[in-house]
Amino acid sequence: MTDLRILVGYTADDSGADALALAARIAAAAEALLEVVMVLPIEARGGVVPRDPAYERLVKQRSQGWLAEASSRLGDTVPQSLHIRYAESFAAGLVEAAHEFDAALIVVGAARGGLFGRTRIGSVANELLHSSDVPVALAPVGSREVALGQGVTRVTAAVGDKPGPVLDASVALAGAVHAPLRLLSLVPVDLPSGVDTDLVELTSTVSAERLLDDARAALPAGVEATATVATGETIEESVRALEWHAGEVVLVGSSRLAAPSRLFLGSTASKMLRELPVPLIVVPRTTGKTVQ
Repeated sequence: MTDLRILVGYTADDSGADALALAARIAAAAEALLEVVMVLPIEARGGVVPRDPAYERLVKQRSQGWLAEASSRLGDTVPQSLHIRYAESFAAGLVEAAHEFDAALIVVGAARGGLFGRTRIGSVANELLHSSDVPVALAPVGSREVALGQGVTRVTAAVGDKPGPVLDASVALAGAVHAPLRLLSLVPVDLPSGVDTDLVELTSTVSAERLLDDARAALPAGVEATATVATGETIEESVRALEWHAGEVVLVGSSRLAAPSRLFLGSTASKMLRELPVPLIVVPRTTGKTVQ
């Protein structure tokens, strides 16, 4: 086992099961330690009101039971550690725990009501995607149906004009989980009627191919990757037209609007998320520890 740690924010519901399954697959493939964390509100241990030891004990015992159930699902296949933490919010507790454990990745599930195979951002993921300085993985609905033994079958890096952090993180992850690397550039043609879309698409494709060439040139010596230009009238159409593996993960960089070392989901990544049938990992503009 390596000293790498993957942290999953666990809740005792389907979303938590999806997050646990994705985190376990990544951890198993990378031979990493899985940190399973349940975050309870500070109010559960008293907060500003007088403490109720009996209630506090009940909440903690129930949470410990849920963690034990989660652990039993994984069995001995993934080294794991179970934790209960208290925080003002679930997201804040996860970021604090990630710092405590020096985790390379935080994994959370989708909000309730999402379509199978898709990721609907809930309040926890939304807060993480506006505050975390640790990469965040979003587990689509149904991730628990993907076999643990499948591991990570491919790592796709969605590259832009400045692919640095996302390319570095993708190379590191692909190496850690022993998966092939694919470089992806999207070419949407979402223009008003009357515009010569053929010319615009040709120009955009040439630009996208140049970005891929630059990304290839930036790869470390000995690292190989396939490259794909996805075209369509919209980002969503471009994503739908691509081939996706069941065990694949996609990495995107944080928006330029994000503060340094913080996440912020940009418009392109948001549009991708609507159609992606695989997990999305969002990487801060500058990041320290990565999966490697």
